[in-house]
Formats: sequence, structure tokens, C-alpha cells
Amino acid sequence: MLNGIRIFTSDATWRNILTDFGAVVVDDKLVADVDLDAIALRLPVAPMELKSAIIAALDDSDVLKSVFGRIPELSPVQRQIVVRLKKNGGMSADELKMALGYARDATTHTVDTAVYGLRKLFGHEFIKNENGIFKIGGI
Repeated sequence: MLNGIRIFTSDATWRNILTDFGAVVVDDKLVADVDLDAIALRLPVAPMELKSAIIAALDDSDVLKSVFGRIPELSPVQRQIVVRLKKNGGMSADELKMALGYARDATTHTVDTAVYGLRKLFGHEFIKNENGIFKIGGI
């Protein structure tokens, strides 16, 4: 039902339920697609209500609209980077790699390539790197 969705929760009972539903339960909010602790669920909750709440939490349209004023056409990686940086206020390259599903020590240029593409589309100041922390700048 929730196959492959990375979900953070601090509640042991929810962790078991989410695992049973096929979600990947993670221990770090930065790498999670959804923070279940931040969703106001009214208990009891039916499985389909839980799924609907999680899918709604995955919708990043509002974040993109707040950054761009519209929803631009971006690659999935670029979209994730913009959303994660906006929601978290900034992240290191290692944190971004982990948020995208890579190991911290993975040798991939995915983040660098996506940041380069975003800067090419929206200007060099769109993604700033301040002391090793990537942040959303201005368009």
C-alpha cells in the first residue's frame, strides 16, 4: 500500500504499522519523504485514510509555488532538491545525497549535476552554497 515511501515517525506502534503496509521507516527526518509525526491524524484512522494523508503530505505543489510562483517543469531530482532545501532551510551535499536515497559516502555527482541544472535554468544565485550548506537564494 505504501511501497517504497520513506516515512519518519518516532512512535514504535506507527513504525510497525507502516512497515506492515510496505513503507520504508527511517530514523532521520532529513531522509524521509513524509514526517508522520507532523501529520495531524485523528484516531482511529482507517488504512485508506492513512494512505490519503500520506499521499497528501507527498504533494509538494505548495512548496514549489512558494519558490517559483508557479509549478515549473523540473526533473524529479531537481524537484526534490528544491523542496528539501526550502523545507529544511538548507542542507549539506551529504544530507542532500541521503535525502535523495544515496549513502552519505556514495560517489555520485547527482546532486552537483542537478544543482548545476537548476542554476543554469534560474541563475547562479538560485542555489547558494554558504559554508558547505546549499540554500535557496533568489530567482
